Amino acid sequence: MSGHSKWSTIKHKKAAKDAKRGKLFTKLIKEITVAAKMGGGDINANPRLRTAVTTARQNSMPTDNIDRAIKKGTGELEGVTYDEVNYEGYGPGGAAVLVMVMTDNRNRTVAEIRRLFTKHGGSMGESGCVAWMFHKQGVITVDKQQVDEDRLMEIALEAGADDVAAEDDTYQITTAPDAFEAVKDALDKAKISAASAAVSMVPQNTLRLTGTQAEHTLKLLDELEDHDDVQDVASNIDIPQDELERLSAA
Repeated sequence: MSGHSKWSTIKHKKAAKDAKRGKLFTKLIKEITVAAKMGGGDINANPRLRTAVTTARQNSMPTDNIDRAIKKGTGELEGVTYDEVNYEGYGPGGAAVLVMVMTDNRNRTVAEIRRLFTKHGGSMGESGCVAWMFHKQGVITVDKQQVDEDRLMEIALEAGADDVAAEDDTYQITTAPDAFEAVKDALDKAKISAASAAVSMVPQNTLRLTGTQAEHTLKLLDELEDHDDVQDVASNIDIPQDELERLSAA
């Protein structure tokens, strides 16, 4: 679990400094469109859409872009149809990798994802080969300088969180998927802003990697995340904090 959270925190910090905002907007627009298609365009009645729109606003996406994405999802505007697909495989050190995709062309995307696995010494596997290692969980990180642990724990647990844990310079709040929105709303009402917040696929156990295997695995995960059709990547890697930061900064 700690490996997942450390990697997630560094991913967030990298994303905050990422100049390729257009690519981030593309991923967010896909999520908004699919969420609206599946659950309707009312953010108050569609939790997935509400989360997607909140994330888009936090990343300074213009309101017009958000509205157009919702209307494409509900059919009010013509748009592309996206399929949600998960691909599974192993990194060069044997780490489990789960790749969550939204694509308008499955054949193209699966070929490109397979090429990335092969390029970095990993391999794609059959459906179900690693998915069983992960479970869906809400994960919210809060910078420690914002609030003390006792107050954060009181707010989060009262709102339905499962746990609050200290991780280096952040606190990590974990929730069941159906409690995620309530906990996030409670933090917002308390004027505690999240450094990152998402319902993610979290590994039940982790695989410790160091040295070359850690480096090559991170390169694979970074390139997968950078792919236009990939919405999120989950892995069960556990890399020592100092090495993880050194490799992520390289």
